[in-house]
Amino acid sequence: MKPKTLKIPKIMVLLEKSRAYSRGLLRGLAKYSRLHGPWAFYDEPPFYMNSTGGKRTLYRMKDWGVDGIIMRDTQKIQQMLAIGLPTIVTDLRKKFSGSPIIKTDDVAIGKMAAEYLLKLGLRQFAFCGFDTMFWSRDRCEGFADSITEAGFTIRFYKQPKSRVKRLPANELILMADWLKSLPKPLGLMACNDDRGRQVIEACKIAGVHVPEDVAIVGVDNDELICELSSPRLSSVALSLERSGFEAAELLDRLMRRQEKMADQQIIVQPTRIVARQSTDILAIEDNEVAEAVQYIRQHAKEGIQVDDVARVVGVSRRGLERRFRQVLRCSILSEMRRVRLEQIIRMLVETNQSIGHIALALNFPSIEHISRFFRQHMRISPLAYRKKYGSK
Repeated sequence: MKPKTLKIPKIMVLLEKSRAYSRGLLRGLAKYSRLHGPWAFYDEPPFYMNSTGGKRTLYRMKDWGVDGIIMRDTQKIQQMLAIGLPTIVTDLRKKFSGSPIIKTDDVAIGKMAAEYLLKLGLRQFAFCGFDTMFWSRDRCEGFADSITEAGFTIRFYKQPKSRVKRLPANELILMADWLKSLPKPLGLMACNDDRGRQVIEACKIAGVHVPEDVAIVGVDNDELICELSSPRLSSVALSLERSGFEAAELLDRLMRRQEKMADQQIIVQPTRIVARQSTDILAIEDNEVAEAVQYIRQHAKEGIQVDDVARVVGVSRRGLERRFRQVLRCSILSEMRRVRLEQIIRMLVETNQSIGHIALALNFPSIEHISRFFRQHMRISPLAYRKKYGSK
């Protein structure tokens, strides 16, 4: 008797592989396939192998025996859904309903960028996005809300309505004029890394220095785009690989008919700021406070105390505390805790090191101590945070 042949699910993937957002999701899909598959992945061939320009993909879906689809929200989305296969959609063009979707928490992304720029000591802020993209507007909302709550104003770049003026070369000139008009030093959020790189180029045209005049942070942490920028671009990293894994889990349940297609949502969360040269600045006019912040960032993992900071700066603890609250609106201890939390989060998300190894590297006395510290400030355990935001 011949053994049964294992049926390998065939997954059609219609995502733009040139962007970090989609590549992160694809890494999550691939990881799920390795652990729970195997799956066979199909996609449109690259341009140099594609004689039909992808026009026949829709019509040949069932001919290929496809079992499930993960796709961006193209203009043919309704036709794709009408095929009746389990489908998960990334809503990049417009807010979408009627099927499971992968969506980003854009308001939270904006808030994270704002909090980061505020901690650099900046007091002037701006946002540059794409006016017609809902995700850009939502990121702007989160950014503006946090800046306003902190007591500061924000300037917004408005795209020209003319299509000709929106051509990249023309828009760079308009963007440069806008940047010249803004007060400096300035903290600027770009809606994504592509926009951030454009802003950096516009700064060069305007004769505006990055980061001394304008500190810029983008979104997606697209390493290629960020590294090609000069100076290199800081960016908000997202939980893309984890979300791709969760999307694969959901698609697996849909294909097995363990769950019906509805309005399920896979949420892509911001995880951390990856700091690069475009924000390598402390815009703090008080020299002693700036020196103290720099010392905290360089030595926080050594387990320093507030008295250590005051002694290095050469100012009394009470005097330095008062100036911290005036300039940064927080205590010295709060800044030390914030930096420590950033260090823990970075190691939880970017490495597979055990909590014990992280505690040792950051000079915490024990696993219990680092866990208690993290839970006290994040309202979640280190392991639960890694499970939620790290790669699976």
